[in-house]
Amino acid sequence: MNCEHKHKRHQKRDYKTRPCNDTFVCKNCGALVVPENAGTSHRNHCPSCLFSLHLDISPGDRASNCNDVMEPVAVWVRRGGEWAIIHRCRRCGVFSSNRVAADDNPVKLISVAVKPLACPPFPLERMEEMMSFLGNNRRVNQEGDT
Repeated sequence: MNCEHKHKRHQKRDYKTRPCNDTFVCKNCGALVVPENAGTSHRNHCPSCLFSLHLDISPGDRASNCNDVMEPVAVWVRRGGEWAIIHRCRRCGVFSSNRVAADDNPVKLISVAVKPLACPPFPLERMEEMMSFLGNNRRVNQEGDT
């Protein structure tokens, strides 16, 4: 084997402009992930559990040395209405955003989206009390303005 061939074999792929057609096994749930049906040429997370891997420093460069599991922690809506998943690396805490794919599990997407509502930072039993307090503050502020 010549040196040039050996270098090419160990060189990391760059997916910034080239499609990623790799099949992989999800390190979280063990599902076989194939690029077909994703609706994109850059499959980067499992459609079953939505977990990803920390492979990139900037999108597509495969330059990260972390390579740990990235957990889906939120979703956001991009300009134009397209959904994206926010992933956080379990090892180093880095956040990244990935487009939702056509074959992603819709129940899992919704469960990630509503998680903050299911676990609010205050007791739900106090919601009425808090709303009453906010209403009284508004009235006092409005009366002070006149």
